[in-house]
Amino acid sequence: MLRLDNVGALYGRRLAVSEVTTPQLQSGEIVAVIGPNAAGKSTLFRRIAGLLHGPGEVHLSQSGKGSRAVAYMPQDTGANAVLTVYESILMARKQGQSWRVEDADLRVIDDIMAALDIVPIAFRDLGALSGGQRQLVAIAQTLVREPEIVLMDEPTSALDLHRQVEVLELMRAEAQRRGMLVLIAIHDLNQALRFADKVIVIADGRMRACGAAADVITAQMLRDIYRVDARIEKCSRDYNHVIVDGRAENAALGALQG
Repeated sequence: MLRLDNVGALYGRRLAVSEVTTPQLQSGEIVAVIGPNAAGKSTLFRRIAGLLHGPGEVHLSQSGKGSRAVAYMPQDTGANAVLTVYESILMARKQGQSWRVEDADLRVIDDIMAALDIVPIAFRDLGALSGGQRQLVAIAQTLVREPEIVLMDEPTSALDLHRQVEVLELMRAEAQRRGMLVLIAIHDLNQALRFADKVIVIADGRMRACGAAADVITAQMLRDIYRVDARIEKCSRDYNHVIVDGRAENAALGALQG
């Protein structure tokens, strides 16, 4: 579905990201993109989405959905306050298409709103929503386009723990059901270990590692990239978690594991 070959990204004449090369990232996978603040994660997403230029090649393998092949959800969604939630999702659905609304469009919108539990706010103005509610609406606007590749920049940063887990579980299920490749920039390493099939580490504008989550998120990587001493412990049969100074890296997630 997606392969990056020595990809870089330019802001003006400045090379902000460089030398990012990945193996083939497959449909149905969740790929977590991790790294310190200002490492280049958002810049890399903008380059993949075609919003920035730069050296290297972004190789996409598409099944013929055209403009719906790639959907990018930025960290700052810039909601239009004059629209209702439903109107904004409908507009996202019809982007690049005829404005004729079919029954199939309404079914897709209703299903995604129900999955995200935002039906009760369907006819509220976007400007009246909380940050977390706006983030859920932005996720709906992304999924309703039925893309083949999804780039999500910190999609759960404004959500409480329960909603974070719900959204990430939904994205994993949707990726598998639709054969969708999902790249998620995320800071919570325990969430990356729990939900991601692969992890890409970005630091100082370069890719430092790419592979299976359990192979990439190691004590050595945490020392090298995040400059913390930590250990990785088995949380369950399926995934590990990060322990820093005797505590789970995300204390709230540690409560979930209890």
